Amino acid sequence: MPTSYPEEVIRKLIKRELPWEDLRKMMSEFKDTDRFEKYIKVLQELTGWKEKIVLPLSEHLMIVNKDGKFIIKALCGQELGDYRDNWKLKVLIYVRDTAEKFREIYPEPLTPDPEWCEIREFICPGCGTLLDVDVVPPGYPIIKEFEPDIETFYTKWLKKPLPE
Repeated sequence: MPTSYPEEVIRKLIKRELPWEDLRKMMSEFKDTDRFEKYIKVLQELTGWKEKIVLPLSEHLMIVNKDGKFIIKALCGQELGDYRDNWKLKVLIYVRDTAEKFREIYPEPLTPDPEWCEIREFICPGCGTLLDVDVVPPGYPIIKEFEPDIETFYTKWLKKPLPE
């Protein structure tokens, strides 16, 4: 039988205040049936946004319902447009494409070959948080990770109506 964790434990999880032993136990157990709802509720309280959080995309990016439309919003409040668009095209991108730039983060002899790859760092224009990193061949198109099927997630997985 899964343990049902109280909202305070979920809050500590989100804020990275949960002791390692508790976190490890939580990760290895079956998930409680109301975990998603608690997680969303705590995130909503922590952000203080009027827009309802529909689905977290990452630690810093959320899909929210703004005026009946699903958009991506960073925790700092920066809006990155429709959730079906590639949010990476709406943020700052720092490209490491030279040996000198690679050495800023990789010591010799671990420095990648700039003829083989470039490192793209996607940075929130609102707060400067590093949102994601891609390592790709030079000139490779910007990768769109995935597009969640929000309707299926809510209606078929959660067995709930789409949030309004």
